[in-house]
Amino acid sequence: VQLQASGGGLVQAGGSLRLSCAASGTIRSIDRMGWYRQAPGKQRELVAIALSGGRTTYADSVKGRFTISRDNAKNTVYLQMNSLKPEDTGLYYCNCYASRGLAFNDYWGQGTLVTVSS
Repeated sequence: VQLQASGGGLVQAGGSLRLSCAASGTIRSIDRMGWYRQAPGKQRELVAIALSGGRTTYADSVKGRFTISRDNAKNTVYLQMNSLKPEDTGLYYCNCYASRGLAFNDYWGQGTLVTVSS
């Protein structure tokens, strides 16, 4: 399973960005898809995840500003980021928990950089 993320960039505080991530390859089923981020000098943290049944979970720091959505037909997950803050700066990684046959495994994209200037 390969994950290709796009949509990162440089934006001023208060601005918006939309990240996209498409999963490809041999895929039997995808359970959850989501986004994590890693700021310079910090550990990777959860941003948002979307389960196959539609339930979503957000980090407290992004609730009310970010929206995660999925297009299951396209095996694609999106992250709409509004009211961006400098502390949202980091490398954003796409993740999915998917099965190619019987077993489920975690798969990661290469990361897309989001930079929010003050």
